[in-house]
Amino acid sequence: MGGSIKEWPADERPREKMLKSGVATLSDAELLALLLRTGDPGSKQSAIDLGRELISHFSDNLRELGNADLCELCAVKGVGLAKATSIKAAFALASRFQGRKLERLDRFTSPRQVFDYFHHEFRDCHKEYFLILLLDGKNRIIKRVQISEGSLNQSIVHPREVFNPAIKESAAALILIHNHPTGDPAPSSEDIAITRRLKEGGELMGIKVLDHIIVGDGEYLSFVERGLL
Repeated sequence: MGGSIKEWPADERPREKMLKSGVATLSDAELLALLLRTGDPGSKQSAIDLGRELISHFSDNLRELGNADLCELCAVKGVGLAKATSIKAAFALASRFQGRKLERLDRFTSPRQVFDYFHHEFRDCHKEYFLILLLDGKNRIIKRVQISEGSLNQSIVHPREVFNPAIKESAAALILIHNHPTGDPAPSSEDIAITRRLKEGGELMGIKVLDHIIVGDGEYLSFVERGLL
């Protein structure tokens, strides 16, 4: 749909749509349109059309768009320096938010939140990292602890290495997290065996294993959501 966004029905305008139904209902192009504010008057493109053009120019890959420099952004017809700097600023702000350190007493309320936080950290890693989040009785974060680096096996991820810091910090529960550098979060037989072993160890010690989340490239797997824990 071309023309000025102001001429569109209210329900189809990005800002009105967000106010009515929430930001999650907006497409990537609509979110970009809110940043761009206007399209390309010369070609009668709307801001959403220009957002779609930007996404297409960078191979439908938001990571490539976010990593583009100002010259690369300005190479897209209709994108001047003002629009390019707005895009760079938005991605920089998102990166800083995702990269912020976990604070004591922060709380994750869903596996998706865990993925959203750690995906930024793990997405370009070429090794597997296994870590735990130690939680208090209200499921608030006490501390994060890295347990191992490298391919998982039961000799590296031993219950002793997991529960020693949990006992030291008087944790009531914990969340297991690790990444798959291949990008596929499907659990291996070793992942399942380790999780089962740690869950049983936690039951003996009175420390609940709430979930095991595997972080892939753009997707995750929660053992709880899949009924594996």
